[in-house]
Amino acid sequence: MGRFETSLDHSNRWHQPVRVPVGKENVFGSAKEMVADLPGWEVQSVDEQALTIHCEKKGGLLGGTSKIVVRVEGPDGIPSSETHCSCESSGGLLSKDKGNVAEFVKKFWMRVT
Repeated sequence: MGRFETSLDHSNRWHQPVRVPVGKENVFGSAKEMVADLPGWEVQSVDEQALTIHCEKKGGLLGGTSKIVVRVEGPDGIPSSETHCSCESSGGLLSKDKGNVAEFVKKFWMRVT
């Protein structure tokens, strides 16, 4: 079982939250569209109030199943947002938590910047 989440403490750009000068509602809309299009990612639930998306990605026998959470936060009425991604895997021999987070962050950063 593994777990990884974005943090400003990580040196790798693809392991940090995505910060953009765009309102959180617009960024959340982009995140919903993108996770629905990511290969192998299945949206489990969307919380419009908390601006949170819960996804699942199956990694097969070796990778197990990953639970991925994408969360957008930012001030109300100000064009500024920060998008976080976390991944927790279970049931596999090789977790891909860092890889799943980096996959989301890299593609999302290209979409919103």
